[in-house]
Amino acid sequence: MVFDRVSVPIAVCDVYGTVLLANPAMAAECGATPGRLRGRDVLELFRPQEANQVERIAEALRLRHRSRYQVSVRWQAPDGAERCGELTADPVSDTVEETPTLLVMLRVLGDREAPERRPAEVAPIEARVLALLAGGATTARAARETGLTVDGVNYHLRRLSARWGAANRTELVARAYARGVLAPGVWPPEPTAP
Repeated sequence: MVFDRVSVPIAVCDVYGTVLLANPAMAAECGATPGRLRGRDVLELFRPQEANQVERIAEALRLRHRSRYQVSVRWQAPDGAERCGELTADPVSDTVEETPTLLVMLRVLGDREAPERRPAEVAPIEARVLALLAGGATTARAARETGLTVDGVNYHLRRLSARWGAANRTELVARAYARGVLAPGVWPPEPTAP
């Protein structure tokens, strides 16, 4: 089949973005075989960079507009690198009244530059509070060990949570490890050296 020999990553999707058919080039971008992509949501495989792009396309398709739609996307390549590119969806059908399928093509723009891995900037007292929390300390114990009041500890935790977008203390500690504030593989937890 010619579809399988095209070197451009291509998939045929239903109007909701479910993959009906994919060529080997598309499957290779996902580290899978074409059969394993069948039934998957194309926007779960390739994450849109802007959600409002997808909403505009969905609205246009609902109104049966017949245009080419492009979405900037990112995805994880099989080698672990984050890649970026552009998905182009063309509605195709035999008649205007018929619900179209989408011919989706991927244009690979390249690997995304990995951000420089350096610890997030936090005050020494904030790093100490995070280390105590990571070790299981209560707010009261963290206050005693740092010389702060309970309100002072909560103040620093609220500021860090707001700065990092953390929903709770568990997520805050996880983000501290991910951002390099806390040293991995060390017990009891301790801040990384500045």
